[in-house]
Amino acid sequence: MKSSGVTVRRRILFALFIISLGFAALMSRLGYVQLWKGNELTEKAEDSWRRNIPYSAKRGEILDRNNVRLAYNVSSPSIMAIPVQIKDKPAAAKALAKVLNMPEETILKQISKRSRLENIRPAGRKITLEKAREIRDLNIDGIVVAEDNKRYYPFDDLAASVLGIVGYDGGLTGVEQRYNDKLQGMNGSVSFLSDAAGRQMPNSSEKFKQPQDGLNLQLTIDKYIQTIVERELDQAMAQLQPNSIIAIAMNPKNGEILAMASKPGYEPGNYVEYAPELYNRNLPIWSTYEPGSTFKIITLAAALEEKKVDLKNDHFYDPGYVDVSGAKLRCWKRGGHGSETFLEVVQNSCNPGFVALGQRLGKDKLFEYIRNFGFGQKTGIDLSGEATGILFKPSRVGPVELATTAFGQGVSVTPIQQIAAVSAAINGGKLYQPHVAKSLIQPDTGITLENFAPTMIRQVISEDTSKQVREALESVVAKGTGGKAFIDGYRVGGKTGTAQKVINGKYSANEHIVSFIGFAPADDPQIVVYTAVDNPQGIQFGGVVAAPIVRNILDDALQYMGVPKRKDQIAHNYKLDEIPYVTVPDMKGMTLDDIYEDMNSNFNLARAGSGNVVISQAPKPGERVEKGSTIRIYMGNEPAASSE
Repeated sequence: MKSSGVTVRRRILFALFIISLGFAALMSRLGYVQLWKGNELTEKAEDSWRRNIPYSAKRGEILDRNNVRLAYNVSSPSIMAIPVQIKDKPAAAKALAKVLNMPEETILKQISKRSRLENIRPAGRKITLEKAREIRDLNIDGIVVAEDNKRYYPFDDLAASVLGIVGYDGGLTGVEQRYNDKLQGMNGSVSFLSDAAGRQMPNSSEKFKQPQDGLNLQLTIDKYIQTIVERELDQAMAQLQPNSIIAIAMNPKNGEILAMASKPGYEPGNYVEYAPELYNRNLPIWSTYEPGSTFKIITLAAALEEKKVDLKNDHFYDPGYVDVSGAKLRCWKRGGHGSETFLEVVQNSCNPGFVALGQRLGKDKLFEYIRNFGFGQKTGIDLSGEATGILFKPSRVGPVELATTAFGQGVSVTPIQQIAAVSAAINGGKLYQPHVAKSLIQPDTGITLENFAPTMIRQVISEDTSKQVREALESVVAKGTGGKAFIDGYRVGGKTGTAQKVINGKYSANEHIVSFIGFAPADDPQIVVYTAVDNPQGIQFGGVVAAPIVRNILDDALQYMGVPKRKDQIAHNYKLDEIPYVTVPDMKGMTLDDIYEDMNSNFNLARAGSGNVVISQAPKPGERVEKGSTIRIYMGNEPAASSE
């Protein structure tokens, strides 16, 4: 059957329409790809051709409160390989191995990978400038020396527990980890287009992405006070040979940590050479233990706030023990303290006396104050790894648990909880959140971008109660168990602590954690220091072991802080093993005969110069020094009498 001309024309027109439609669709697609998606596809194509050589951002510096640098970056290049550009891989591996002290086979395996860019690890990461120069001199195609930085800690192990460590991907512990997003900045790069063989394309330009350096972090830590603390801990480690020792110094008025340390320590810059538990556990915030008698400060504050005791007028008789529901709870002093006021209960750290205070408060009220002082919960300090501690559940608190808690046994606390709570007890009753970060600073301009203000959590006790607590704790140092923390010229308050360690669920008869918390000046505290010593060898009492450590820290720190010495102290009851302080007499104008006639055994003399009278002396008249100290006298001729 023959088709008519009309039918043929229709078919041709239909075919042309379909062809036109397809052509229009194709043109539309081409237009879409070229005009609409062109830039995106070009970028994707370039990404597949592009090689990126990273340029590390400079990690922000960590500064103490006085802008002393505690951690900063130094140039430390890294070696990278573009495998397709390396022509003689075995020869390249051999040359690199010699400079980097790496196995030749390891390097050969890395530079033979089918990847765009390969890091030479581990010895090719953060190398010295000398090694970087040697590798550049090798002039191996495909081997790149990329700019990189290495963290440097100029004071070795100083403040390691606060600073923490930095790994390949950023901060791992301490403030290096907590403020990593502020410190690390954003890395940059140099990139170029390459062909399939990895060669840079002719006439293609390099792109440089500027790295953005991290912010500087200023801490509340005072490098000088930190040095004092660590010096005393090092000496204590050598003399006492404990398992460990910790110390924290804090401003009780705002929660700023002035120093924090634990021993044994480690160097953050070489942390891989130390046992992981040393750098993974920040003992001042991680360790938990029964606090012992330092916890009595909380019981004392609660009893005073609730008006359950009058320290000077209420009396207590201590036979050396107290029977609570059939359990005999003993005082540390065999035979007891006999009749005493409750102020003497505090001075003597008398366990039965504090059991009585706990009973007067009752379990609900005592545990209410314990929680209000921050125990049983994290303080919120801006460091990772903080522990919570353990308190008795209310349902499990019977008469015995109430009694033991009142004198610091049966509860588990952290050092940071201890110092925060005691600070609240002596600073007017305000519980502050401890913190180590002070501000964030723009590195180029020095402009402060953010200040970390103190955070007050709650008012725990009244100012009047806090004043009574301060006075009672000052008497502990002047007349009680804290005598070895006494500093002539500074009003010091404090409390001792001696707690048996719990080992395998039982109290150890031989191992203790001894502690002391002290503050000064007692009437207006500027600094509070807490130290705890785990199982010292020899005598294991907080007043004997820990109090002298705190005394030395406070003495040097107060002088550094410019706190003047005063004479309005509570008279100190010197014990037989304590050296009393005496006043230096004025010897100027005296002859040697006069001196030896008037002098007693209070001083030793060191003489310099010739002549028959003293023309000057050191120390100066009126200064207070330990009995037996040396006075240097400078001799000269007596001035001639004037004639008129």
